[in-house]
Amino acid sequence: MTLRFYDTATATVRDFAPAHPGEARLYYCGATVQGMPHIGHVRSALVFDQLARWLAHRGYRVTTVRNVTDIDDKILANSAASFAPDYAGDHPREPWWALAYRFEQAFNAAYDAIGVGRPTYEPRATGHVPEMHALIRTLVDAGHAYPAPDGSGDVYFDVRSWERYGELTHQSVDDMQDAPDADPRGKRDPRDFALWKGHKAGEPETARWDSPWGAGRPGWHLECSAMAAKYLGEHFDIHGGGLDLRFPHHENELAQSAAAGQRFATLWLHNGLVTYAGEKMSKSIGNTVSPAEMLAEARPLAVRYYLGQAHYRSVLDYRPTSLAEATAAVERVESFLRAALEAGADLDGAAGDVPPAFGDAMDDDLNVPQALAVLHETVRAGNSALADGLDAAAPARAVRAMTDVLGLTALMDLGDAAGNAAEHAALDALVRSLLAQRDQARAAKDWARADALRDELAAAGVAVRDAAGGSTWSVA
Repeated sequence: MTLRFYDTATATVRDFAPAHPGEARLYYCGATVQGMPHIGHVRSALVFDQLARWLAHRGYRVTTVRNVTDIDDKILANSAASFAPDYAGDHPREPWWALAYRFEQAFNAAYDAIGVGRPTYEPRATGHVPEMHALIRTLVDAGHAYPAPDGSGDVYFDVRSWERYGELTHQSVDDMQDAPDADPRGKRDPRDFALWKGHKAGEPETARWDSPWGAGRPGWHLECSAMAAKYLGEHFDIHGGGLDLRFPHHENELAQSAAAGQRFATLWLHNGLVTYAGEKMSKSIGNTVSPAEMLAEARPLAVRYYLGQAHYRSVLDYRPTSLAEATAAVERVESFLRAALEAGADLDGAAGDVPPAFGDAMDDDLNVPQALAVLHETVRAGNSALADGLDAAAPARAVRAMTDVLGLTALMDLGDAAGNAAEHAALDALVRSLLAQRDQARAAKDWARADALRDELAAAGVAVRDAAGGSTWSVA
């Protein structure tokens, strides 16, 4: 099956046709590092980690870009209100750049904990001001942007100058909300959004850059367009992010990039939000759950499984039992792989052993729930083979291939099973010798001797299963 994805812009499922043969170029919105990460941030990063892994599995050379917004109104506000423990005396407040960097590291720690791979590039907004200036100049020269006439240093995108504005979210300009990102006094239309924000009295001197329109800092939407074009080119394959970013952020990105003459993204993918027992998570309600809280309750393996188990476009609902259920699910997989390794299965080089049904599911708009159904069915088949004393190498290799693609294997605890094949062979010989003695006792109707041998094995942790074809064993 050809890879197919649901494109938000056209509201259709479309075939994946890379802009550059053999390559897959993906940009997805990262964090505005104003505070600690929440579960929605981590879910979004995991979704696009799954996507990048699958694209790589299908043979594409994948380039991923995830930005860091490290200058923003809220970052400045939180810095002004902060009293960091490492600052004292005449400098009680944590500088905005230090606050941003501290929270950036917290995001990376959360991503790393559940195995979200680092992107190819992770550019910060503050490192790309010249690229933003060049994009603004292009838009001003094309008549799609204008400096504020009040001399504030603000530069706005003129939404009515671009007839396609609203194409991503299928809205009419007249139905849109006003853009609240800059003082409306200098705007031609209240929906015009800021490309450049003039420096204001009271803001830190370190939070300003010179520009042809006056000292200031970039608007939120501008940075992503500038950085996507720099690292992926003016035409790339996929732009992703959370559903809450469709408007205004992604709508504005598309407008300013297209108005500057770029083709920009071929496909737009948006992941669903996270709820708590069916309700929107909210600090005011007190029903939020942080990544740190989840990781304190369950292993990173279970947290990754939980956050990645739903279809990426659906709502992911968190309940008090969610992590326990995820733990049970992944430990069944983990236990099977451990048992298969102990039985002598060779799982090296299993990447090509993804079952066709799993591949079809992942090709079909990254249908992870259906792919997980294939994974668990294969685990059940493998356990049955082990219980019947049959070779379980094939299902074990398939399971290992699937967990590799889903990013689960690296978080598993398979113990020293891979190196225990010789020990297992020795144990198998001893146990089968006792089972042969037990079979002889049963044939002679020496039930006391047969029961004693079974009890001896049970005391050693060996479970015996009697079947028509003979007795088999497993570690209890």
